[in-house]
Amino acid sequence: MDVITAALKEIEHDLPKIAHKYNEPMKDHTSFRIGGSVRAMYFPSAASEIVDMHQMLKKNDITPFILGNGTNLLVCDEPLDMVVINTAKLDYMKHVDELEISAGAGVILSKLAVYAQNLGLSGLEFAHGIPGTLGGAIYMNAGAYDRQMQDIVQCTDAFSASAKCIFDITNSEHEFSYRHSRFMENGEIILGTTLKLKHSVPELIKAKMDALSVRRRDSQPLDMPSAGSVFKRPKDGYVGAMVEQAGLKGFAIGGAQVSEKHAGFIVNRGGATFSDVMQVIAHVKETIFKQFGIELEQEIRIIQ
Repeated sequence: MDVITAALKEIEHDLPKIAHKYNEPMKDHTSFRIGGSVRAMYFPSAASEIVDMHQMLKKNDITPFILGNGTNLLVCDEPLDMVVINTAKLDYMKHVDELEISAGAGVILSKLAVYAQNLGLSGLEFAHGIPGTLGGAIYMNAGAYDRQMQDIVQCTDAFSASAKCIFDITNSEHEFSYRHSRFMENGEIILGTTLKLKHSVPELIKAKMDALSVRRRDSQPLDMPSAGSVFKRPKDGYVGAMVEQAGLKGFAIGGAQVSEKHAGFIVNRGGATFSDVMQVIAHVKETIFKQFGIELEQEIRIIQ
């Protein structure tokens, strides 16, 4: 019996209430609709379950992969010898103070934005069209339309495997920067967050969200599987404009294609493989470097 199988049996015995699936295809949990199966995927419904499970896995030298809504991931097609903790059930939302909302890491941002709107709290409008979870958004300091998560995060509850404890950090302790937070380096797990917003009129908040939704629909390929913006914005210029100027709009390999609607996106036009997307990424990076002398940095996470 290998180490992972032994650990899974131990979890099944000691933590039988945690929902799980074995040999679960990652393509069913990523917006790219690409990805092979993982050994096991767990769906804990409480922070304490994540802590207990993580400790049991670490005891066997297994580091689980923490999955939100899978909207920023490109996963290889081969079976992966890994254990995934899916945060989908950590989806509580609470109005904890006049201007503050507390929510679990697994809450979908669009749902949270509507919750805030109904309370007459403004500040989450920019996130209404971001398809990820709150945890994922904090992990990468997601943003749109000149707003970022760092603008509204008050504090975050997280779990440290090394310290074996749950702790909370304030906004400055997140070490936010463009598409970055401390969680990208230290292996800590985001459990929940408190956001500080501003008073407004629900109708005005909705009007702003609707206007931003129209802008997204008009400019982004929302009707095709993708992982959003593939590359981070460089210091000089915009990726989409450079890719289009380089004549790569519509460039395709297999089922992967540079979007004809927004050249900063790579879409799965049907049957795209991990290799297809990786080849398109490589070609775009090589072309942009040759033409503009700019080395593009990937924004999406690649799992292989």
